[in-house]
Amino acid sequence: MILLQNVSKSYGKTKAVDSLTLEIKKGEIFGLLGPNGAGKTTTVKILTTLTKPDSGSCFIDGIDVLKNPQEIKKIIGVVPQENNLERELTVYENLLIYGMLHKVKNLKERIEKILYTLELYEKKNSIVTTLSGGLQRRTLLARALLTEPKVLFLDEPSIGLDPHIRRQLWQIIRKIKTEGRTVLLTTHYIEEAEALCDRVGILSYGRLIALGSPSELKKDVGEYVVEFIDKDGNLLSEICHSREEAYELAKLRHNGVTIRKSNLEDVFVKLTGERIEK
Repeated sequence: MILLQNVSKSYGKTKAVDSLTLEIKKGEIFGLLGPNGAGKTTTVKILTTLTKPDSGSCFIDGIDVLKNPQEIKKIIGVVPQENNLERELTVYENLLIYGMLHKVKNLKERIEKILYTLELYEKKNSIVTTLSGGLQRRTLLARALLTEPKVLFLDEPSIGLDPHIRRQLWQIIRKIKTEGRTVLLTTHYIEEAEALCDRVGILSYGRLIALGSPSELKKDVGEYVVEFIDKDGNLLSEICHSREEAYELAKLRHNGVTIRKSNLEDVFVKLTGERIEK
């Protein structure tokens, strides 16, 4: 459904995306995971026609993104990282104006259906500025779904939301997948990537450094982590491939030793020596 081939994009001397080649399957939730500045948002901007790459090619549903941007816009929906709703209008008015601009058929019926689906109906006449952050993100998602897109782009969809509201949004995203849509989301939340994504691509300084399902990536680097405190009081960790190996290693450490399952943060640290959530 989505194909990028050797895509690069620089801003001055900074290479935001570096020779990125990636294929995303139809109907999957795919996550681009990495810290701020890893190239996630730039990749989304390229695929959604908001910026052009310096080199490379990309296709969505067989359509060349660079040659046919208007055709691409007809089949995608985008929830941007920044809130760009018309803040002095109501939820319903935001959806109505967007739908009119995109010539959505049976617009009022479509709006009603989406408001019910995303549990926004009771808030349809509320001014955007009076809504909580979670409801505003939900309204952005409703707007993106108005055109019934084949591919939905979610750029840091739960940024700034508290954990409870974040999980509510995850349930909605899972429901969207059951409709057969392809979802590409960017995130630097480890838990979000593990909870939602069929596959994950880990980016570091614009390069794809790992690709696979969360379970595959963790298995590759090691499924268990031994954490311990060294003689200087620093919390350190080592990754092991088996529970037995972890227990043997733990016996050699004496201060504050714990054994836990690995996560995608551990994968990133193992590959880069840095942390994702920064």
